[in-house]
Amino acid sequence: MRGRAERLADAVDEAGLDVLLITDLVNVGYVTGYSGSNGIALVGPRTRTFVTDFRYVEQAEVEVHSSFQRLRASLDLLDAVDGALPEGQLRLGFEDSHMSVRQHARLRELLPDRVELVGADGIVEGLRAVKEPEEIERIRAASALADAAFERLIRDGLVGRTEREVAIALEADMRDRGAQRPSFETIVAAGPHGALPHAQPREVEIKAGQLVVIDWGAELDGYCSDCTRTVATGDPGEEARQAYELVLEAQLAGLGAVRAGADARAVDAVARAVIADAGQGERFGHGLGHGVGLAVHEGPRLSQRSDDGLVAGNVVTVEPGVYVPGEFGVRIEDLVVVTDDGCDILTSIPKHLMTTD
Repeated sequence: MRGRAERLADAVDEAGLDVLLITDLVNVGYVTGYSGSNGIALVGPRTRTFVTDFRYVEQAEVEVHSSFQRLRASLDLLDAVDGALPEGQLRLGFEDSHMSVRQHARLRELLPDRVELVGADGIVEGLRAVKEPEEIERIRAASALADAAFERLIRDGLVGRTEREVAIALEADMRDRGAQRPSFETIVAAGPHGALPHAQPREVEIKAGQLVVIDWGAELDGYCSDCTRTVATGDPGEEARQAYELVLEAQLAGLGAVRAGADARAVDAVARAVIADAGQGERFGHGLGHGVGLAVHEGPRLSQRSDDGLVAGNVVTVEPGVYVPGEFGVRIEDLVVVTDDGCDILTSIPKHLMTTD
């Protein structure tokens, strides 16, 4: 497979640009290999340049791919952009969703009139959305690590522990197993609190007879995992059990619709229809899923508003939910790799309604 910089240069050319200025650090790292906190890159058919300040010169010598020229600049790296550009009239793309108005004004001030600034968001993200085999294996390893930590958590039980205690224990276990960090702030939400899709763990004890939504992930070797399971601490009641089975049916339907060539909006609609047909459509308000990789939320997105199409190598979540205010929430989420004829599920945790003490 051709290198990322070469593939990006082709994409820049296809977009009608001479050079792309990359300022988002995740994108910089993806293209160059750099992991520091201050760096930019310029890539085009005739350009491969990485810029950082004096603090990261030695780090860049080790990390940044040898195809890149490395430049040292002041702390304001934009000062170096003009000197790194080729001669002649240029169309310079910039990542408009990652650049502030102030930064854009500063860049325009620094560049000569021969350089036209062009908003060019999403070019690197488009490459990132299709994972290389090595990236998939890293995500698979992160998922396996997170799954193992969850299995231990459930064996230890939940009743009598606060949501926050459970979240801290899960995150600590993932670190003990080698994770760099959680890939996002862990969600532990019991009973009525589970009706908040993005609930924050509280200093509230988990009681018997509740549903508990646990949404967690690990970052390992720079790549993220993401999974949600809803477990019961005893009998949660008939309504909760029915809601769980409904969400599971929708989740399985969504998984069955995932394959290369599928329209992301249509995949969302398959799972959403199961919940809507049961009269619970208003209780599933978020999208069905999103891409996962270097960031825990990236493209493609499975939602009612998505214009994305799925291709082999995408890694996405499939996570429908039903949220009953004042009562409970249910979400079931798997992480999958899109293949030509379906998907490869990376998550190993069973999906029947697990019961724990």
